[in-house]
Amino acid sequence: MNYKQILISGFLLWLFAVIGVGLVASTFVATEDRIAENERQALLKALQELLPPDRFDNDIADDRILLPHPYKLGSSEPVTAWRARKNGDPVAVIFKTIAPEGYNGAIHLLVGIYVDGSLAGVRVIKHNETPGLGDGIEIRKSDWIRQFDGKSLSHPPAEQWKVRRDGGAFDQMTGATITPRAIVKAVRNALAYYDEHKEELFQ
Repeated sequence: MNYKQILISGFLLWLFAVIGVGLVASTFVATEDRIAENERQALLKALQELLPPDRFDNDIADDRILLPHPYKLGSSEPVTAWRARKNGDPVAVIFKTIAPEGYNGAIHLLVGIYVDGSLAGVRVIKHNETPGLGDGIEIRKSDWIRQFDGKSLSHPPAEQWKVRRDGGAFDQMTGATITPRAIVKAVRNALAYYDEHKEELFQ
């Protein structure tokens, strides 16, 4: 291969690379807005599972803040909180928290708390628990997670924020105690966090 052929081959490789990068970039630009909207709708769906749309009238997906001291929620990274309001008045806050002591690792939760400190609900959004045992924490697998609805720091009393096997008020699952124990602890920590920071959350 002579020098001219090498130059031609090099130019063609460069041209194909430029065209390839251009196609990838144009595809990304064309789909970026759609991806963002899909993510927004998925977030809204998850938030509305905890808080019915008729309970608030603000754009809950955009009314958000980063929480201070996220380590209290099991995280070393910034934690987002979404605020629900009706006619400008605070209704509830929903934030992510982590139960780090799951059977197979961290369990990621969405926790909704009404302004009076009672739980709107809890949902598991990510976990690695054992199929057929620990995965009963998923709402699509069982109603186990619904037992938190309406609970608060004082209901049940502090000493009963445990699974029944440990003398508490919360059901465990057949063949799985570590998983529900971790979630009960994380939910109570989330309520305690809200109680400590509720003034900041709606500023």
